[in-house]
Amino acid sequence: MTSTQRWPEQGWAFLQLLLVASVSHSEEPVCRQRGDPENPLLSKNGDIILGGMFSFHTSWKDRNDSYMNQPLPLQCISLNFRDLQFAQAMLFAIEEINNSTDLLPGVSLGYKIYDNCGSVARSAGVTLALANGNEIVSVPSKTSCTRPAYVQAIIGATSSPTAIAVAAVIGPFFVPVISHFATCACLSDKTKYPSFLRTIPSDYYQSRALAHLVKYFGWTWVGAIRTNNEYGNNGMATFTETAQQLGICLEYSVSFFRTDSSDKIQKIIDIIKASTSKVIVAFLSRADLNVLLHEFLYHNLSGYQWVGSESWIFDSQTAEMDIHHILDGSIGLSIPKAHVTGLREFILNEKPLNSSNNELFTEFWEALFKCKFRQSMSSADIQRECTGHEDVTGVQNSFIDMSLMPIFNNVYKGVYAVAHALHNILSCNKTCSKNVQLDPFMVSFLLIRKSHFITKEGDEVHFNENGDPLAKYEIINWQPREYGIVEFVTVGLYDPSLVQEKQLNLQNKSLIWARNSKQVPESVCNEKCPPGTRKVLQKGRPVCCYDCIRCAEGEISNITDSVTCVKCLPEFWSNERRDVCIKKEAEFLSYEEIMGALLTAVSLFGAYMTVGVILIFFKYRKTPIVRANNSELSFLLLFSLILCFLCSLTFIGQPSDWSCMFRHVAFGITFVLCISCLLGKTMVVLMAFRATRPGSNVKKWFGQTQQRLCVTGFTLIQVIICIIWLTTSPPFPFKNFKEIKDKITLECALGSAVGFWAVLGYIGLLAILCFIFAFLARKLPDNFNEAKFITFSMLIFCAVWITFIPAYISSPGKFSVAVEIFAILASSFGLLICIFIPKCYIILLKPEKNTKKHVMGKKAPNSL
Repeated sequence: MTSTQRWPEQGWAFLQLLLVASVSHSEEPVCRQRGDPENPLLSKNGDIILGGMFSFHTSWKDRNDSYMNQPLPLQCISLNFRDLQFAQAMLFAIEEINNSTDLLPGVSLGYKIYDNCGSVARSAGVTLALANGNEIVSVPSKTSCTRPAYVQAIIGATSSPTAIAVAAVIGPFFVPVISHFATCACLSDKTKYPSFLRTIPSDYYQSRALAHLVKYFGWTWVGAIRTNNEYGNNGMATFTETAQQLGICLEYSVSFFRTDSSDKIQKIIDIIKASTSKVIVAFLSRADLNVLLHEFLYHNLSGYQWVGSESWIFDSQTAEMDIHHILDGSIGLSIPKAHVTGLREFILNEKPLNSSNNELFTEFWEALFKCKFRQSMSSADIQRECTGHEDVTGVQNSFIDMSLMPIFNNVYKGVYAVAHALHNILSCNKTCSKNVQLDPFMVSFLLIRKSHFITKEGDEVHFNENGDPLAKYEIINWQPREYGIVEFVTVGLYDPSLVQEKQLNLQNKSLIWARNSKQVPESVCNEKCPPGTRKVLQKGRPVCCYDCIRCAEGEISNITDSVTCVKCLPEFWSNERRDVCIKKEAEFLSYEEIMGALLTAVSLFGAYMTVGVILIFFKYRKTPIVRANNSELSFLLLFSLILCFLCSLTFIGQPSDWSCMFRHVAFGITFVLCISCLLGKTMVVLMAFRATRPGSNVKKWFGQTQQRLCVTGFTLIQVIICIIWLTTSPPFPFKNFKEIKDKITLECALGSAVGFWAVLGYIGLLAILCFIFAFLARKLPDNFNEAKFITFSMLIFCAVWITFIPAYISSPGKFSVAVEIFAILASSFGLLICIFIPKCYIILLKPEKNTKKHVMGKKAPNSL
């Protein structure tokens, strides 16, 4: 049927509605015929009449309507065995109820079943015929044309578009319509369709179930095709909304109708060809899918994983048409399997059709056996003659296929629902009261609010406030067998009434996928981001398309497809793969490592070297060069140098509360003691020669007692500074997480920075004074080099500590401690070598110069 063919039938429906409206405006009120002038295909009288509407045919012959005259009735063609089976299920249920002594006793049900020919417009006309009768009745001018409803309920409306048209037309009359196969969620809206009910679940649940099914298999990048009508558009809208909530992206979502132009179909094919997704969610009617399969075959499109709705996923006719196995491996949702005792035998029995409508039976029989009865044969007909006694069970035809038994059962339950509502209204006990006035609104109300019964097969039937039944789906997998046969295998169950974790129950081991594969296909825009990376969305693309960026240092992601990286705790650091936080290695200058061992060795070497000098000086303590400048201060200076060498050892090893306090105090006091001795020696040298001038009394101020007091006073000041520092805010062990990112630097925090700089500043002050005094004494006689040696040693001392500051600041971790130790050792060696090694050289190697005459020798002074 083309799009132009649909205009006449739509125009006919519009004229019918105008005809209904014209009654109230005519001058002579005459009740005109409403609905289709044709008689129902199947009918039977009874006390109560039920209406039926099925698509006995799927199309009709083209008509040339001019709109100048009333259009002729549609000439329906292409007999539809499936809806013929639905109608027989209705007849079976009515016959069973009429033979029942428990349900509607004494009341017979009749029926009038129409063929809507698959036309929405014809469905509207048939609905009016069912609701108000099909006769022409003339009435007096003052009499209304209204009359009781002709049928108490309508069973049928197979498709959603048909059901929408029927429910919209019949809604104002409150005649209940019970559909067995219309699943559009829009029909649950009771403000628009107040009397619509169904025995098949709403697509609201099916769409959500399909989204959860797609998510279950990890498909986050899928394509979608829908039928371009209320069924497909509403179903796909719910699927899309749920898919977005579950993190599923649609690469494309296209609508399709079997009457679309070839250009539009080609655009859809081009979109699918250009796509990268391997999964297609098909919310299509069976007829639309059959057309689309031909296009896929023509363009050689195969290997896609199809996810289908209940409209086609368990349809045997669709499987038979798929001769090239494009749909093999499909997975989708179907109504749970059902069995109605005696229904199969009733459907395969041709007598009900033959007794009700000989014309329909003839068409059915000829289509079933591909023969012709003598009365319908033409002279040019070469088909074999029908006898009327052919064996129905012996043909290979969709009519004998009972795979749609769940839908037959839906028709069966719909009839019984109406019967139970009528039973309650008629106050049936042993016999129903036929005198009760039936109200369609009451029938509809009882169906929706009160209907709750169990069929003979044990199925529970009731409707919610929207006229929908309980939702439950079987998950069907198309599994190819020998000789090209496809078997619909139940591989799971979806029950939305359970808790969310248990709603979807699948048995993966029995699944077969596209291309007859047993491996679950992948359909993602990007491969999953492994642990150690995070997802970064690609600009201008859906959220399922992203790049995997490695986590930064100190951050990890330990799950797949992580959106963010988690920062490790301060004491931990990320491993190389950035998927685990590992405990940071504690870093400090230890004795076990090479650098610590070398510094320890140098420190001990300096201490031993100083002890050696002390031994030499002690042995030659009475020689002029040792006695020349206060040997007591020299020994004290050497002792302080030993302490300076040894205090560097306190900087090696893991910091603790005591080591942090002791190292800085030892460093500050020992160096002040050392420089105080140098300062005393310098002043003695300078004043010794000033005292030789006539009338000078300087010497009495710089005797040995004064020198001891000077050294003690200078050192005591540093001790007081250290005591104040330790009592107010002492140094303490500190874990530095920022110095080196992947390690914990164990160091000693200063506590009070003022205390530290006071200690260091005091050492610097004494060093500067000592340097000044030594510089002033630089022009003393050459043979007495004490002042020069002190000057050189102070130059080295100051140079070392000035260069120490930038080196200390720029050195990371334990290397800063090593720099500090190096500065201590370098300055200590500078003092030891510059002051004492020349004297040792003279004592040991040049004893001839170790005389008073040589030491006190007078020569012209040289500048430094």
